[in-house]
Amino acid sequence: MDLKQHIAKDKLPLHVALIMDGNGRWAEQRGQERIFGHENGIEAVRDTVKAAAEIGVKYLTFFAFSTENWCRPHKEVETLMDLLVKAIANETPELNENGVRLQAIGDLESLPLRCRQKLEEALELTAGNSKLIVTVALSYSARWEITHAARKIARKIAERSLNPDDIDETVFNSALETAGMPDPDLLVRTSGELRLSNFLLWQMAYTELHFTPVFWPDFRRKHFYQAIIDYQRRERRFGKVTEPETAAKNA
Repeated sequence: MDLKQHIAKDKLPLHVALIMDGNGRWAEQRGQERIFGHENGIEAVRDTVKAAAEIGVKYLTFFAFSTENWCRPHKEVETLMDLLVKAIANETPELNENGVRLQAIGDLESLPLRCRQKLEEALELTAGNSKLIVTVALSYSARWEITHAARKIARKIAERSLNPDDIDETVFNSALETAGMPDPDLLVRTSGELRLSNFLLWQMAYTELHFTPVFWPDFRRKHFYQAIIDYQRRERRFGKVTEPETAAKNA
């Protein structure tokens, strides 16, 4: 069955966020080291980006490396950083060819210098693209982001460029890493885990959640399409009550 044909183009999520989970377990099931799973997860990223671009999703955000991941064994972290540099270098030309802009959020200053340099190069090379915005969350956690945003606002108050009484959701949104981006409409998490893991907590107040048992290295466009179809079957109320007449029309 061609799942793509069942996707309604007028009901697409504008922004899809993804927690790429299960790389290590996927590798261990095959008697390999955890990094083997991370290496094979690159193809899942590539296929998901292509699928999103084909159907018209405008924003994709991947949770690639959390602040907590720095606590993993040194060898795994070091290898992950090397893999990141290699992946960015290899994928940038194709991103450009397909009109994809690369962005990054997180505590990027904590990344090794070689990673930051390669990342900054890719961000600059793809800055003019607009078909699809792919954001990679690196050295990121939602609590870090919210704390960082609070510090920015506090500095403005200290400088007397902002009145505390003027702080609202718009002001706070503008201080977040995702400023200028729409909140995620849909979150997809792989590997069967049922939690948000400190990812975009402010932004996902009304995000629809889709959990799949598929490990990330096995995730392909068919799984992405399944998540989109599941999303389109839902009624998004944003805390409101749907009138019976409206509900009947949407049924």
